[in-house]
Amino acid sequence: MSTSKLPSFTSRLYSVWFRHVLVYTRNLISNGLPPFLEPLIFLAGVGIGLGKYIVDMEGIPYLQYLATGLLVTSAMYTASFECTYGTFIRLEYDRAYDGMLAAPITVNDLFIGEILWAGTKGFFFSFAVLVIVTVFGVIPLSYSIMAPFIGFLTGILFAAISLFVTSFVKTINHFNFYMTGFLSPMFFFSGVVFPISSLPRSLQPVAEILPLSHVVRLVRSVCLGGFRESLLLDLLYCVFVTLIFGYFALKRLKKRLIL
Repeated sequence: MSTSKLPSFTSRLYSVWFRHVLVYTRNLISNGLPPFLEPLIFLAGVGIGLGKYIVDMEGIPYLQYLATGLLVTSAMYTASFECTYGTFIRLEYDRAYDGMLAAPITVNDLFIGEILWAGTKGFFFSFAVLVIVTVFGVIPLSYSIMAPFIGFLTGILFAAISLFVTSFVKTINHFNFYMTGFLSPMFFFSGVVFPISSLPRSLQPVAEILPLSHVVRLVRSVCLGGFRESLLLDLLYCVFVTLIFGYFALKRLKKRLIL
């Protein structure tokens, strides 16, 4: 179809995004309730338990330290699952993309819309965690109201990385390497559970390469009011990584979908 006959770019992205919204809200309770329960269970099981032995971390209560990290790890996991298992199932099993491309949209519209949807889920999951931690008085609401926007940034960041990984995967079981070999270690070594400065000096530069480290610093600063100029570098890192991985993911998926 000629590009001159296509709807506007924003309309095309919205159509992809709205399709995912409709599918997600069909089972609203089963999809929407766990994001509120998971942080409650985690904070109760880990935060309160360890809180008896760890009084504070970097000058703040440990429960607060942990809660600020969970605001973005929830976004990381939901975006990663959406753009690995979810994308692969739509691509290989449901053949959903074949039907979607029968509409007046392009392959790029399809996957950019997918990234925006993953960012939206990141926003929602961060918001769910924020509701729990503010209701129980773990984090003050004054600055933390901006945390879901960092969740959105986290969502699109890990959506781009995950789509890039998906572009290589031929069997759905191969995602286990990504989940257990990349995401799980990153949870522990990106400043969520303990500071990066606690790592051996040789491992600290490696931790700085991990994308989660940068969004954790951003959200913790937003929630606790510790703004500093170096956070701009964290923001630029997130934007740069999203654009790079997003570009190559779209390029590879386009070839895979068309061929």
